[in-house]
Amino acid sequence: MIRTPHLLLIGLVGTLTLAGCRGMTSEEPPIHLNRNMDYQQRFEEQEPNPFFADGAAMRMPVPGTVARGQLRTTQNADLTLGRNPSGAFVSTSPVPVTEALLARGQERYEIYCSVCHGLAGDGRGIIMTGNGGQGYGYVPAPSYHTDLLRGVADGYLYNVIANGVRSMPSYGHEVSPDDRWAIVAYIRALQRSQNATAADVPQPERERDPCDTNGRGNDPPAVVIGELILPGRPLAVVRDGVEEETG
Repeated sequence: MIRTPHLLLIGLVGTLTLAGCRGMTSEEPPIHLNRNMDYQQRFEEQEPNPFFADGAAMRMPVPGTVARGQLRTTQNADLTLGRNPSGAFVSTSPVPVTEALLARGQERYEIYCSVCHGLAGDGRGIIMTGNGGQGYGYVPAPSYHTDLLRGVADGYLYNVIANGVRSMPSYGHEVSPDDRWAIVAYIRALQRSQNATAADVPQPERERDPCDTNGRGNDPPAVVIGELILPGRPLAVVRDGVEEETG
């Protein structure tokens, strides 16, 4: 059984211990519990270092690297920022749309975008529809198949990928500028595939037997552009505007 004096003694020791944790100035050197973390071997500027073959401690940056905040955006601003010289978003992508670009865009889109926006761009990704259809508490992702998002500039979509918007975070560190434009091109392909009219389809496609589903049962025929496959979307709508690659 612990007696009252013992409890008082324990309380006094605890109080004194806590009192010693208060901030105060001192001319004494600080206590270093792990000196190796405070005092590490290092080299001064221009000091020789026998570890490297050239004997220099200072190293050149890895080729192709750019220090944070040092990216030159005054040149090729349409490519790097998605903006024209006046600062407005470019209406169309400065990157030629090719089959290879669409294929790359599909790959990157399915990795980074589809979890929220869905494989069809309808805003019904696994994050929004999982957990028994209840989602996981995230703000609903918008569908690309609205008049608003069909009418925005390509540069705007590029900027959203690079910097984020509202509840969507930035993917600038994960997705390179080239891949951002590839994703933009693929989003446009998704939009056109879900907003087509009969006039968009060439006459030979209109005359094709509607029951011919290429062995896909009741699903619409797959659209194949090179190695790019868009299930159930009109071929002519996606192909329109795609440049044939040469060489």
